[in-house]
Amino acid sequence: MVPSFRPPATRPIPGSYGLPVLGPLRDRLDYFWFQGAEEFFRHRAAEHKSTVFRANIPPTFPFFLGVDPRVVAVVDADSFTALFDPALVDKRDVLIGPYSPGVGFTGGTRVGVYLDTEEPDHARTKAFVIDLLRRGARTWAAEFRSAVDDMLATVEADLNKADSAPASASYLLPLQKCIFRFLCKALVGADPAADSLVDRFGLFILDLWLGLQLLPTQKVGAIPQPLEELLLHSFPMPSFAIKPGYDLLYRFVEKHGAGAVSIGEKEHGIDRKDAINNILFVLGFNAFGGFSVFLPFLISEVGKAGRDGLRLRLREEVRRVLGDGGDVGFTAVREMPLARSTVYEVLRMQPPVPLQFGRARRDFVLRSHGAAYEVSKGELLCGYQPLAMRDPAVFDRPDEFVPERFLGNNGEKLLQYVYWSNGPETGEPTIGNKQCAAKEVVVATACMLLAELFRRYDDFECEGTSFTKLEKRQLTTPTPS
Repeated sequence: MVPSFRPPATRPIPGSYGLPVLGPLRDRLDYFWFQGAEEFFRHRAAEHKSTVFRANIPPTFPFFLGVDPRVVAVVDADSFTALFDPALVDKRDVLIGPYSPGVGFTGGTRVGVYLDTEEPDHARTKAFVIDLLRRGARTWAAEFRSAVDDMLATVEADLNKADSAPASASYLLPLQKCIFRFLCKALVGADPAADSLVDRFGLFILDLWLGLQLLPTQKVGAIPQPLEELLLHSFPMPSFAIKPGYDLLYRFVEKHGAGAVSIGEKEHGIDRKDAINNILFVLGFNAFGGFSVFLPFLISEVGKAGRDGLRLRLREEVRRVLGDGGDVGFTAVREMPLARSTVYEVLRMQPPVPLQFGRARRDFVLRSHGAAYEVSKGELLCGYQPLAMRDPAVFDRPDEFVPERFLGNNGEKLLQYVYWSNGPETGEPTIGNKQCAAKEVVVATACMLLAELFRRYDDFECEGTSFTKLEKRQLTTPTPS
């Protein structure tokens, strides 16, 4: 007789929220100061002997602002998948947690990423973004290569004139300029050079716009305590501070990105104002913000001292695929498995968006590696990706950077546990889910950056966000017979 399978019995979710005011305050101080985000989740998982537990997540605003910091934290690969199931969770206004910056930052529009899949406008705005990416794919690689040219020329010049010993040159600002200019051209179809103010100040406007929205959820560290907690983490930041800059970018998209705007209006039935605000959010938050966080991680990880063996292998792969004069593009990077695996590993170790949220649409059972927990309708789930994607039940040597981790058949099977895009890497973005529409483009662009570096340089090294060495490629000349 074959024994029937019995699912594990449910048990209460461990942990508590503590006393009113004091419990959230204690968790907030642990999260920002005493432990830091990663240790905050690690410590509680170890304390409760569970990868699912209750905690308070910053920001913990005064109760009259209507933000409830109580969450059910999930930090393993198994339970994390519930956050991607539209049947289980509602994604309405929970992009960055229980706190939402408000529509003042987006020109009065509730943009697509704040919409739940059951809201009527979600499908049309997601389809609009997918169409923008398809349109941009025609020029994406060429615009990226051109912007990288300018970036590396700037870095080389800074490195050559550096007086410090050893010489170094920061790549952060040149990289941000590269990202901003190529995204405007490829995604919006507008050249920042057409507006001198946008060309000079556009990326700084986006930095400030992003910062004001995210500030209550981030540790700054440059302001003495208790001022940071009182001034930056206790109240939402005002949108009026960035309105003049946002209006400048709005007019730029309206005038110079008319082709992109018309796609939203004519093909998806989106109001002109809402189309422009959605374009600006995708440009500024998703694309510019995401690349500004992720690409520095990628460069610094590959460029670390002691990783010359990895760089040698990447250089050989890039030059084998490109030959002497080939251009880097979407087709070429698909033939670079080590570069792709390296990109996936950086995304696994340091996802650009560490937290994912979803509110329980109904009562359901959350399963986690043999355990099961009852989640009640309305509870907010908070997934911490850096731990979920280092789950020792899934990944060997989970806390080590292993660039070849995703090579071969076994490596490809692990991609189902790479969740950086608000869904598994093996999934597909559709109008019915919340997975990042640019999932494939992000990976390809990161591979293009690696390919451009190794096409130009025999080797490079980084310390933090600065290049300390750029060893230009030595082209061999044929020996006369």
